[in-house]
Amino acid sequence: MAMPLPDERATLTLVPPPIETPVFKDEEASRKPVTSMRKVAERTNRVAQIALLPHTFRGYRQLGQRWIAGFRDDYPQMIDTASQAVREAVGDMHAEASAKKRRADLRAEYKKHRLTYTGKTAGVAGAVAGGVGFGAVTGSLWIDLLAGLGAWGLGAFHGRKPADSEDLPAGDGIVAAVRDAAHIRGEADLVTALVKAGIITEAQRDETHLAGIIQPAGPGWTATVELPRGMKASAATSRAEELASSMRIKKSQIEMRADTSEEGHEGQVVLWVANEANPYGSKPVPSPLLTADRLDFWQYGVPLGTDARGGRHALELVWCSILLGGLPDYGKSFLARLVAAAAALDPYMTVHVATGKAGPDWVGTKQFAHSYVAGNTPGKILAFLDLLNGLIADMQQIGERLEQLSEEHPERCPEGKLTPELAKEWKRGLTLLIVDELQELLDAAAMMKIKTDDDPDSKDRGRNGKDVLVETMARFVRVSRYVGGMGLFITQRPDATSVPTMLRDVCRKRACFRVKGAASSRMVLGDDAVAAGAAPHMLLDAQKGVVVLDQGGEEGHVTLKTDFMTIPEFREICLRGRQLRIEAGTLTGFAAEYGKQEEAAADHKTLLADCLMVMDHDGVDRIRTQRLFELLQLHRGLRYRDLTPAAMQAQLRPGAGNTRKLGPLDGMANPNGYTREQLAEALGK
Repeated sequence: MAMPLPDERATLTLVPPPIETPVFKDEEASRKPVTSMRKVAERTNRVAQIALLPHTFRGYRQLGQRWIAGFRDDYPQMIDTASQAVREAVGDMHAEASAKKRRADLRAEYKKHRLTYTGKTAGVAGAVAGGVGFGAVTGSLWIDLLAGLGAWGLGAFHGRKPADSEDLPAGDGIVAAVRDAAHIRGEADLVTALVKAGIITEAQRDETHLAGIIQPAGPGWTATVELPRGMKASAATSRAEELASSMRIKKSQIEMRADTSEEGHEGQVVLWVANEANPYGSKPVPSPLLTADRLDFWQYGVPLGTDARGGRHALELVWCSILLGGLPDYGKSFLARLVAAAAALDPYMTVHVATGKAGPDWVGTKQFAHSYVAGNTPGKILAFLDLLNGLIADMQQIGERLEQLSEEHPERCPEGKLTPELAKEWKRGLTLLIVDELQELLDAAAMMKIKTDDDPDSKDRGRNGKDVLVETMARFVRVSRYVGGMGLFITQRPDATSVPTMLRDVCRKRACFRVKGAASSRMVLGDDAVAAGAAPHMLLDAQKGVVVLDQGGEEGHVTLKTDFMTIPEFREICLRGRQLRIEAGTLTGFAAEYGKQEEAAADHKTLLADCLMVMDHDGVDRIRTQRLFELLQLHRGLRYRDLTPAAMQAQLRPGAGNTRKLGPLDGMANPNGYTREQLAEALGK
């Protein structure tokens, strides 16, 4: 290595000073160039993600999967299900033949579908290949280039990352969408859903089968599931909400109940799944009672509503009572009005109404109800108790007549019940007791002491009024069942205090609108109904008017959207019911007296209007009593042919008051009579 001589000096090369760039974060500098570069890099990155070949490959892979799914179209799974049905039907010639025919039809349809699908695919592929071949033969570079770009674009488009799955790794968006859909395409998918819902375990998968196949049913599909040996249907129906979660659908879309058909058994459930979250729709359905002239309650019951599959249902209330509960403003009053309207249109039914809160809901029943009690004051509570005791005595009287008849002519009451023929002969139709705002009546009665001893000198201070009321209502239900009596009890706070177990247990039928939890559902419907799949707590907030009705028998429960009837429409039906009873001679009790008062008020208004009319016709503003009577006879003789001057004054007195001194009139010094102002003021009151 050469060493510098002693006299040499190191040389220094001058370079330009470096450009000042900010080093610390507190130094002022514009970041716009850097930001712009980052945006360009991000956009370039995005373009690269779309343009890279892995996206294209993934797109064609997914297109291939879709083609295979379309080529199969669920036929292999349906054929496997049909084959399983054939194996299970061994020994039943009819069922086996039906299952074999179903399998043969599916195989024929599958073969035809494959030929059609393959033909369409071949046609498209042939057209594309022809275009590319034409470009290669003719040497057209543009055609080849366009074909290549089209093939690349098709794959990149189908392999792109979905915009709504930013948090997923590239390529997982479509897979996640398919996974979340959780479509049930056959028995295997349904059994998997049962496993994920915790209804069965993975080890029980092979023991779980479909009895038949999955098939369309109204706006949804249905399947009958045979559970593993030793598992009861109630174990599955109680987990309907978990099954909805595993299927990624709303809980309101699932109906699950034990299979009570002749072919069913204790380990078999029927599942129905709706296609939409609210299969009952949002539009109200007018009640057919609005256009009915009359109704035979014995024969037709109460037209109630429509289930999710479009089937109509009626409430058969003869021989039983019903308890109705649910949250406020979800439809209890509408259902109760349907029952009352049906009873109104049967002129031979006797209806009694008691409500713990005065209001417009039941005013219409005053037109035809034999008894009417509204309010929760101590006097109203005692009046309601007297009503119950009177009904119990009435029911027992009918029972005594049936007992006597069964001794003399047992063939006339073979089942020991009141029959339509006997009711017509005895002029004793069905009896309906409607009790609304039950919780208000019970709360008010709980603050009272009610004496139950008939001895007025007894030192007994009485029992808790609530206990007495509950026991008396339950007693009415028990003694009235076979003698044509029935009760409708309505409460809007379904808890242990507002729904006494003693009363619920004697009500064979129970109905519940939306409630907040399973505990409230059990409080109204009972443990057995909820265990069997009845789930009003799973109804959505938007499903107003939808009720779960427990039939109280082997038919189990049903979920319905009740028919709609407004208060004015209900009043029109009540007026129709009054007229029917007048014509049949069955208008009695409260309604008969209420009608007299109303008719008297109407007659009073009519008389005042006629008096003003004849005065205007005669051109006077004051008139003697006798002259007014003569003009009424002249212009309204047919209407007032039985009227006397004294009776006319008596009818005018409540509104117009007594006659007045009129001053000189008709040649008299100061006669008595009426002024127009006096009569007009009375009419306007």
